Amino acid sequence: MQEIRTGDRVQMRKKHPCGSDVWVIYRVGADIGMRCTGCDRRVLLARPVFNKQLKQILGHDEMNGGET
Repeated sequence: MQEIRTGDRVQMRKKHPCGSDVWVIYRVGADIGMRCTGCDRRVLLARPVFNKQLKQILGHDEMNGGET
């Protein structure tokens, strides 16, 4: 399993209702905080749920990494 950092862009298996499946990680801990790149909605997922739904890590987004 690859390590996840704040600012990483990830693709999830299911699409968000806005139609986007790409998210930017903004919080890493017991829960994973993600921001949708389509509509800017923020979601917290438990780490086991996140690991199950993760499709691939697309890379690191320097512009939006670690914003609060």
